[in-house]
Amino acid sequence: MKIIFENDQFLVIDKPSGLIVNRSETIQEETLQDQISKYLNLGNNNLGIGDRAGIVHRLDKETSGLLVIAKTETSFENLQNQFVQRQVKKKYLALVHGKVAKDHGSIEVSLQRVGKFGKFGVLKNRQTGGRESTTEYDLIKQLRFDDRQFERLLLKNISKSRINYLNVNAHDYSFLKVLPKTGRTHQIRVVLKHIGHPIVSDLIYAPNKLLKFDLAWCPRLFLHAARLEFRDSGSGKIVSFESRLPNDLKNAMLNLLETRN
Repeated sequence: MKIIFENDQFLVIDKPSGLIVNRSETIQEETLQDQISKYLNLGNNNLGIGDRAGIVHRLDKETSGLLVIAKTETSFENLQNQFVQRQVKKKYLALVHGKVAKDHGSIEVSLQRVGKFGKFGVLKNRQTGGRESTTEYDLIKQLRFDDRQFERLLLKNISKSRINYLNVNAHDYSFLKVLPKTGRTHQIRVVLKHIGHPIVSDLIYAPNKLLKFDLAWCPRLFLHAARLEFRDSGSGKIVSFESRLPNDLKNAMLNLLETRN
């Protein structure tokens, strides 16, 4: 567990990709909740936050980046309230398929669980029953594959039947700063797919025709929680923390050439 800041009220950790946040009866591997419980000695719920181990928000297993963990019951309640009131500011970095046309955008849609496998989708035509979400994004830069590198990956990993599809859909990419204003499950992943720009190497939401190609050069979901800002319940001051893009995602981007600032 990589702790980047700690005081008497909370700690901020930089979660690696592949680590599940919350434990459950169906999960056999060690979770972040297990690690925090050991670190804070919460075996007997002695801080009043043992059942949640101070966890007030989550990241998907595949997503890396910043999480704040409460160390006291007062801090836990205060942070929970800040999330409910949408006072916590979050910034993610995402690499998506295609050329995002606008330098800035805001996506407001209702999300709902679909099917039996934990996937979420966007409700259409003002259907009822979903949860509203708002996601803003800024375009950082556009990129594309070098033609030789692209052809090498095609020949090495992809069947001939998919080459035409990939020639059209897998050359161009956009690197985005994503600012979710709500905190719905899979929110960023779902809404970016909804506007036609799925995140690279998304095992759940990327089209199957793209996924195998993605994984040949980017080993995991290209989504990183890079910045977190909230109010310290102890001092009353606004605090912010940042996490750099991990090396595995940096290395994946080395396959691409920038085409626009």
